[in-house]
Amino acid sequence: MSVPRPEIEALFSERREFAPPPELAAHANAGPDLYREAEADFEGFWAKQAASRLTWSKPWDKVLEWELPYAKWFSGGELNATYNCVDRHVENGLGSKVAYHWEGEPGDVRALTYSDLQREVNKCANALVELGVKTGDRVGIYLPMIPELPIAMLACAKLGAPHVVVFGGFSSDALEGRMIDSEAVALVTSDGAWRNGKVLDLKSAADVAVDHAPTIKNVLVVKRTGNDVAMTEGRDHWWHDTVERQSDQFDPVPVDSEHLLYLLHTSGTTAKPKGIMHTTGGYLTGVSTTHHYIFDIKPEDVYWCAADIGWVTGHSYIVYGPLANGTTSVMYEGAPMFPEPDRWWSIIEKYKVNVLYCAPTAIRAFMKQGEAWPGKHDLTSLRILGTVGEPINPEAWLWYHATIGGSRCPVVDTWWQTETGMILISPLPGVTTLRPGSATVPFPGVSAKVVDADGKEVANGTGGGYLVITRPWPAMLRGIYKDPERYVSTYWRRFPGVYFAGDGCKVDADGYFWLMGRVDDVMKVSGHRISTTEVESALVDHQAVAEAAVVGRSDPVTGEAISAFVILKSHIEPSPALATELREHVAAKIGHIARPKQLLFTPELPKTRSGKIMRRLLRDIAENRTLGDVTTLADSGIVETIRERAGAGESE
Repeated sequence: MSVPRPEIEALFSERREFAPPPELAAHANAGPDLYREAEADFEGFWAKQAASRLTWSKPWDKVLEWELPYAKWFSGGELNATYNCVDRHVENGLGSKVAYHWEGEPGDVRALTYSDLQREVNKCANALVELGVKTGDRVGIYLPMIPELPIAMLACAKLGAPHVVVFGGFSSDALEGRMIDSEAVALVTSDGAWRNGKVLDLKSAADVAVDHAPTIKNVLVVKRTGNDVAMTEGRDHWWHDTVERQSDQFDPVPVDSEHLLYLLHTSGTTAKPKGIMHTTGGYLTGVSTTHHYIFDIKPEDVYWCAADIGWVTGHSYIVYGPLANGTTSVMYEGAPMFPEPDRWWSIIEKYKVNVLYCAPTAIRAFMKQGEAWPGKHDLTSLRILGTVGEPINPEAWLWYHATIGGSRCPVVDTWWQTETGMILISPLPGVTTLRPGSATVPFPGVSAKVVDADGKEVANGTGGGYLVITRPWPAMLRGIYKDPERYVSTYWRRFPGVYFAGDGCKVDADGYFWLMGRVDDVMKVSGHRISTTEVESALVDHQAVAEAAVVGRSDPVTGEAISAFVILKSHIEPSPALATELREHVAAKIGHIARPKQLLFTPELPKTRSGKIMRRLLRDIAENRTLGDVTTLADSGIVETIRERAGAGESE
């Protein structure tokens, strides 16, 4: 009798381990008992977190109402998100504590205390009311990484108006679609933004979008760069004229726990963007709890999540989670490599950052530049490192741990999504023994497993399958805005009764979860389903490689063949001999079946402005097809550079 082949092959093996540093473990926020407590009564666990971390104006009647696939958390309870993130800290004597150390790309700086933040939020809330915004109205926000972005979000939350943040690098088409879908009544934007030393004109893009979004009646404009912009009389209002003259007093509006806090649209690279709905009480509980335990946050810490607030990472772990916990955060406006590749490390040294949370794609970009740049700076203030956004290759993990963390800082590799609202799988830094490349185990109170195509659980250590979440969690999405059928079909129909994340995953013999990328990116080579993540990890394992992306292309013999796009470290020169060496390295590391048939050296990869690799464009190049939409790329010209080189790629 033949043994059935795994749903996704588990080829890459990583056994290096790192135990929690004893001193950190001795004072960690979390202990092993946290898992036992949560598993014994997961509703009681989340109720305890909600009661101890948040201030409620009205207590809830029931912890969880679960009518699959719809959840209500803390039903009947009332609270205000901004009161919990700002006002209560001022009332408790923390008004002089810095909420944000902000640094602009040109080098200008601001420090906003919790009292400063309260004052500015109240003035903005009064301005929004003057412009006709009411509780329940949606407000669009299209801003760069400047303090006015969290201020506007918190002002909306203070009056109970859900915000719809659109990443400041998105096009006018992307903004327009999101404003129409959400039926926003107002938009907050700026004249421009700084990026790589250049001014990006946001106002012109906003004007094009607003012209086609009939529900928007008023536009509030922050003067950031000073570039000339058109102002439509009666519709457009300068922030400095409208907000600054307002009263700095505004009473928070209590809302139901299930009141919509915000809409955040998925990027929509393959279909119409989905308006993900997150509500107030459960979401705040989830992000404040995970922020406290996963980053081991102490009252004196300086914390830096180096994402953009335009993405869910910024919503949860720059704004709502850290502020709910009264944390001091760093915000940086610009590009990581501007004006030199040590900008991040200079910021860490300057503000004595204790916790850094960033994306693997940024880590690999810094790897390419070498160790000299971080070596110029004192990074000894760092205590915890984190990663987010995609699976991290073990070699990138090890570089991050050794070069940035001085081999002393635990690396918390986190898995979650826009839809989940909060981190679901992650180490706890004082508890978990780490394995490079693994997100380790579900957070206390979260239940996950890996299943095969029939929904049956895959046994530990036997192969890969599909990641599912088996019970509700507080920060989970409450649906897709105005599209309940799409909500059900996208997340709940593939495996009835559980949430399907859309990611491949394997669980090793010890129960550690290893994310294997989106199931859409799994390649089928000679009947073997191979994860792009595993082949990329094998390539980055080679000392010459800084970053790699692989895709499958049609092959008459094997069905699909593996095409690899490789970025070398800055001091390495490409050659046919090196291409052969890299192919053989993959074969030796994970098996001949995963040996790339084509390997192309490239100076960069096509990435969105959030740093995600757009593999569909690489598939277009590998298949020699017409390129798909490139408007969401950080550098749209890179795909033509790669295409020009593709003909000269090294193939077997």
